[in-house]
Amino acid sequence: MPLGILVADAAGQVFFRNQFAMLEQFDGQESVLLDNKVRDLIATALDGGSGEEMADFWGPPRRTFELRSLPVIVDGESAGATVVIEDVTERSRLNQVRRDFVANMSHELRTPVGAISVLAETLLTNNDPDVVARLSERLHRESFRLGNTIEDLLALSRLESGEDDQFDEVLVADIFADAKERAAQASVGHSIELTTEQAELGLTIYGDRSQLSAAVGNLVDNAAKYSEPGSRIELAARALGDSVELSVTDHGVGIPEGELERIFERFYRVDPARSRQTGGTGLGLSIVRHVVRNHRGDIHVESREGEGSTFTLRFPQG
Repeated sequence: MPLGILVADAAGQVFFRNQFAMLEQFDGQESVLLDNKVRDLIATALDGGSGEEMADFWGPPRRTFELRSLPVIVDGESAGATVVIEDVTERSRLNQVRRDFVANMSHELRTPVGAISVLAETLLTNNDPDVVARLSERLHRESFRLGNTIEDLLALSRLESGEDDQFDEVLVADIFADAKERAAQASVGHSIELTTEQAELGLTIYGDRSQLSAAVGNLVDNAAKYSEPGSRIELAARALGDSVELSVTDHGVGIPEGELERIFERFYRVDPARSRQTGGTGLGLSIVRHVVRNHRGDIHVESREGEGSTFTLRFPQG
């Protein structure tokens, strides 16, 4: 069973433990810490109580264990104790992700809502046409940012639930066309050249067209936001065995090597100031990752600071 079980007699001596509870599997410090916690829990149980302890090991890899003890009562008297050890690493990680998400979401929504409130209040008391025009522009920008954040949150929710999935064979040419249209409508491609390799556009992917287009579109959005005016973004596709690879390449500021592992986290921004200036929500790459997972694909990133980045998505061929 995937739980560690230890049983002690009335004197507190452990006379049974299953394989998962063998402390030899841990390194020296971890083994000593767990052994001390087990002894404390056994003592609590022999006194007739139940106990609970947490053990965090920073690793690598980081692991978290939950230890619980219960007394063994026979004919109304303490006859020993049982200790259960459970690996709750994944549960703890998910709980931390949820807490971080709620905290980040609250912050991201509070900022534009607060700005909108202040701007609206100022507009009510100001009659200067220049000031009104300037504040109205700011008000529009903050409301647009708030709307984008809400839309991205809803998109993530739909992706996680899978409730709107409509899978079929989708042409790569259609995915790239959708991404280009999205960039044009959002003025993302202003002063930026968007090119497409024509050779492999006849390839197909079995998937949801709206999701695939959203993934590539978000990558194009990001590439444009972190590129200088006049630079180029390249869309390409190629067949690789039974898979299709889609890539989005920019020649922008690039991503520091130490940040690459975190860029797909919700609300994480490599350059917060630039992202807020361009209206980024910090959710685009999270959406991309969920789309890739929904399609049983994978994603790879290559980047060099000052030279640009290439995001490559690999999907099963339709």
